[in-house]
Amino acid sequence: MYPTVLWLHSAFRWVVILFALFALFRAFQSARGPWTPADDRAFKGFATTLNIQVGLGLLLYFWLSPIPRGALHDLGAAMKDPTIRFWIVEHPAGIIASVALAHIGNARIRRATDPARKRRLARVFMTLSILLMLGSIPWPGGPYGRPLFRGF
Repeated sequence: MYPTVLWLHSAFRWVVILFALFALFRAFQSARGPWTPADDRAFKGFATTLNIQVGLGLLLYFWLSPIPRGALHDLGAAMKDPTIRFWIVEHPAGIIASVALAHIGNARIRRATDPARKRRLARVFMTLSILLMLGSIPWPGGPYGRPLFRGF
């Protein structure tokens, strides 16, 4: 089951990134245009796909992956290893912060009444959420890099 969920987690990041880019496009589309139901769906779609991705990640983190299981037995030693620390702390913390920003942004957008304010909030919260998300992904070429497309 571990290889299947790991593959899903790796592949589904592209769905999340596409929703993120679409939501960001909608936020920057028109600073003065009306806020439409399509805008709401774009931001809710981003948050929903991000939630699914986090669910897959938590399944890996707490039940399936051998990395956290071994590292959590000796956390002190794990924190001294930059690679293990990335997978145990930095990757999950960055993604959880990204999810928090997406949900806070969605809540503030829902409460705002002025369309220009909604777009401004969307630009700020979605940009920050997306930057955190992209910064927490183990891109190829980085010190903790993983392939763009993981084989199954």
